[in-house]
Amino acid sequence: MRSPLAELLADVRACLATDQLPWYVFGAQAVVALGAPRVTADVDVTVVAGHVTTETLLVRLGTHFDTRVPDPVAFATRTRVLPLAHRATAMPLDLVLAASPLEEEFAQRAVALDLGGVVAPVATAEDLIVMKILAARPKDLEDAASVLRAQGNKLDLQRIRTLLHVLDEAIDGADLAGTFETLWTARRDRGDP
Repeated sequence: MRSPLAELLADVRACLATDQLPWYVFGAQAVVALGAPRVTADVDVTVVAGHVTTETLLVRLGTHFDTRVPDPVAFATRTRVLPLAHRATAMPLDLVLAASPLEEEFAQRAVALDLGGVVAPVATAEDLIVMKILAARPKDLEDAASVLRAQGNKLDLQRIRTLLHVLDEAIDGADLAGTFETLWTARRDRGDP
């Protein structure tokens, strides 16, 4: 018997397969999949919808998901997020509509991992750390630190540093690379591998 997470992800995969849309799991479920303990009840997925409209996407998803907002198209236009609920498990799903080449690159680099009984694309540890540092909320920085501890010397540090430097140049006043170095130093100071 599959876990509720596996049921939800299997239905996401089935809904997006019609149009062969690239997608990946990120957020807390990805943190857990990459070996860092985290408690969460929701699922975060990014989809590269391409030329598929939000309305069409909602029709495809409507076979297994209900919307959690009155006007999901307007909400997605403002936020790039479709808040959904999985009918079979009642688990919340936040489906993010990719809007940048970086998110498309994350989708191409995603790795297939077993998440409770279903294989699904998950953001790489390096890309997830970049996403978490970019989000910069306290829980996101905790997640980045947890993935750093869990993945340790397996990480491609050059990829993380390069992406963060590029983002620092694009975002005036950002010091994302500095945040990473602080987290990396704290990890080393703790004696983590």
